Amino acid sequence: MKIQGNPRKPGKRGRTRSKFRKTTPKVTVSDIMTEFSVGDKVCVVIDSSYHSGLPDKSFHGLSGVVSKKRGDAYEVSLLRGKKAMTVVTTPVHLKKLV
Repeated sequence: MKIQGNPRKPGKRGRTRSKFRKTTPKVTVSDIMTEFSVGDKVCVVIDSSYHSGLPDKSFHGLSGVVSKKRGDAYEVSLLRGKKAMTVVTTPVHLKKLV
C-alpha cells in the first residue's frame, strides 16, 4: 500500500527560512542578561542563533505581557487569535515595547 504525499510534518523549525532571517549580527551578553519586570509589554522576536529557550515558530511577532519570572526565563501571556496562551522563553527572544 502506497501513501499519497509526504506523511511527515515539517518539524519544529520547518518553513521558517524567511521568518527566522537575522537582522542583527550576534547575540551579546547584554541581550542574554536583559531584565524584565512583571507587567512589561514585550514582543516575541525569535533569534535563531540562540537555541536556549527557543519558543515555537508560531509565536514569532506576537506581543504580550510578562506574567512572571521562571528561573532565567520569563513567562509571557499573550493572545494567539482569540485564545490566551503562555510562552516560556529567555530574554534573548524578547524585545521590550515602549
